[in-house]
Amino acid sequence: QVQLVQSGGGLVQAGGSLTVSCTTSGRSLSLYAMGWFRQAPGKEREFVAAISRNFGNTGYADSVKGRFTISRDFARNSVNLQMDSLKPEDTAVYYCAAFSPENYGGIYSSVSAYEYWGQGTQVTVSL
Repeated sequence: QVQLVQSGGGLVQAGGSLTVSCTTSGRSLSLYAMGWFRQAPGKEREFVAAISRNFGNTGYADSVKGRFTISRDFARNSVNLQMDSLKPEDTAVYYCAAFSPENYGGIYSSVSAYEYWGQGTQVTVSL
């Protein structure tokens, strides 16, 4: 069992930046493919970004490409989502997710692929 704990997020004006982080205790997140998803009120949970277990492959939703960056911090056993040039439509609860893949270089954008989920972190972008 992997318990993911999120931190960061908050309130920022449009054009600003925020970082959300995801970590766990006891196990290394380097064993897992990781993803970030978000869910706005009344909408389904959607893919934001993912990073492969090995090789540092990354993938992004078209809506965030060029503005968001997913990365691993091996020293802190965390996976971070750096969000720049934020827009009001980025407002949502953000979730990190993890699972142990067979394809170590794979990028996974489907909610159903992931086994473990963080508690969610609110990100609000004001005009």
